[in-house]
Amino acid sequence: MAQSPNRLVAVIFGVVYLLVGLLGWVYTAGVDFAATEGGLLLGLFEVNPLHNIVHLLIGAALLIAGLSNVAAAKGTNITVGAVYLIVGIVGFFIAETPANILALNTPDHILHLGTAIILLAVGLAADRADARTTTTTGRTV
Repeated sequence: MAQSPNRLVAVIFGVVYLLVGLLGWVYTAGVDFAATEGGLLLGLFEVNPLHNIVHLLIGAALLIAGLSNVAAAKGTNITVGAVYLIVGIVGFFIAETPANILALNTPDHILHLGTAIILLAVGLAADRADARTTTTTGRTV
């Protein structure tokens, strides 16, 4: 894993998002499942139960991919990065509307855009040779 930036980043972000998803439950007691306003995680990021579940799913996907192989980590980093880029941009437009089912706020948008930039940069730039030489068994030749 140390030789693969994609695997390392996927594992780190996976663990962080799993921890954030778990910690979010502390701040969402009494918050409706898809409330447009949520509890403040770390006093800054709004979360609701649905947002916590999304963090847990993203964290699990990144961690599993990072522990699997370079191609899985690279693909997951690019996919999650692209989704977070869209969520980060769209979030600015839906924050004060009923469509804000994840209780997103400005710090969330900035964090999602930052996550997107890192995951996309690593996913698109790193491990190019490793991803091309991965066999169908998932092992690099």
